[in-house]
Amino acid sequence: MKLNPVARKRLQRFKEIRRGYWSAIILAALFVLSLGAELIANQRALLVIYEGQWYFPTYGGILPGETFDLGYRYETNYKDLKLKLESSGKGTVIMPPIPYGPLETDLSVGDFPPHAPSLATAHYLGTDTSGRDVLARIIYGFRIALLFSLLLLFFNYLVGVSIGCMMGFWGGAFDLVFQRLIEIWSNIPFLYVIMIVASIVQPGFWTLVAIMVFFGWTSITWYMRTATYKEAARDYVMAARAIGASNTRIVFKHILPNSVSTLITFVPFSVAGGITSLTALDYLGFGLPPPTPSWGELLKQGTENLDALWMVLSVVGAMTLVLMLVTYIGEAIREAFDPRKFSYYD
Repeated sequence: MKLNPVARKRLQRFKEIRRGYWSAIILAALFVLSLGAELIANQRALLVIYEGQWYFPTYGGILPGETFDLGYRYETNYKDLKLKLESSGKGTVIMPPIPYGPLETDLSVGDFPPHAPSLATAHYLGTDTSGRDVLARIIYGFRIALLFSLLLLFFNYLVGVSIGCMMGFWGGAFDLVFQRLIEIWSNIPFLYVIMIVASIVQPGFWTLVAIMVFFGWTSITWYMRTATYKEAARDYVMAARAIGASNTRIVFKHILPNSVSTLITFVPFSVAGGITSLTALDYLGFGLPPPTPSWGELLKQGTENLDALWMVLSVVGAMTLVLMLVTYIGEAIREAFDPRKFSYYD
């Protein structure tokens, strides 16, 4: 796709801000890796070679123990299978780097979780109070939190930008009605609504997205309304009207492209806000239902069991890293899209 000169200059300027540029690469790499979390942290094997047959349990479905002559019909214990095949020489089992799933409990008689970090047991960040691997839950929790914040960003922008653009472009009674509506909407206590919903139904992923979009779209609306008012008064918009351009063309070909610098600078901070909001709701007990992997739920366990300091440090460290990367990206985007440096009139 060919970029216009201003877009190329903005991209070049973004690359020149090395801290933001490398932060974007690192965050994108972490997100891509999290999409394949099953290949990194999983109780199922990546590959089993048994009597000349190749099996891929991670994405190939659950294999019963009788497949490998283990004498039971439920899902194979691949750690046990690995030991047996290595001792008998009948095959090979390749496990993920973290051989535990986010919901798998590692319990033994007389030994009570949480367990401290240990290389011997491959619990690199220890276990939580239920014996589940902390690192596995952090990886899966990161994927859920980032997908949640990206969906929240998309729907908030879809609704907020649409309404804000209509308010600024049409003005008049439409603008006045939505101004009053947004003022009322912004004063509704969001946490109380979550508490009421949680008392009626167990909030799920899509339920939380819907509730947060329902109350979160107003923040971007004011910025889009102001940007539309400003752009609609420009000479190039007047010229477009004079030659008979339709309202749709004016909005999509002139106003929105020239408002992108205002909108895009809020994207990284909106992502950070979505992550922290979900973490806070999970910490308070109004977020995703257990046993869903969640940073907030891990943080709550850690604060209630201060002897297991590794849980608090792991979650705080992960959140600090992600929010720091997002902040650096936001600074670089804000600098690259500074309208005092580059402007675009079509």
